[in-house]
Amino acid sequence: MAISFDKAFGVHQHALVARSGRAELLAGNLANADTPGYKARDMDFQAALSQAQNNQNFSLNRTHLQHFAVELAPPGTVQYRVPTQPDTGDGNTVDVQAERNSYMENALQYQASLEFLNGKINGLLKAIKGDSM
Repeated sequence: MAISFDKAFGVHQHALVARSGRAELLAGNLANADTPGYKARDMDFQAALSQAQNNQNFSLNRTHLQHFAVELAPPGTVQYRVPTQPDTGDGNTVDVQAERNSYMENALQYQASLEFLNGKINGLLKAIKGDSM
């Protein structure tokens, strides 16, 4: 009998990919908080999750075998954030407090998916090994 990991793990395996991409975007916003003209970006998480579930992965072509494989966020999921504070004159739209809050919320949701997957994997291991712990 084959184990279907898609059924066992549910949406959480795809949520990790989408949450990881969102964490990179939010970290980039925080890193560029003082960069003149930088426009804060965020991800349409629902669209990214839907595309991850449909196995629509996008990656860059590698031109050399020693290059790292880089996966990109699916097209249409990365958007510019609507500014929540008045322009300070440098054109930067990053609100540091809002970005930190979004980053922490995303990190908590990422951790929740990891915990869920860990529980599922432990359950599968017990079933395979026949442990009666």
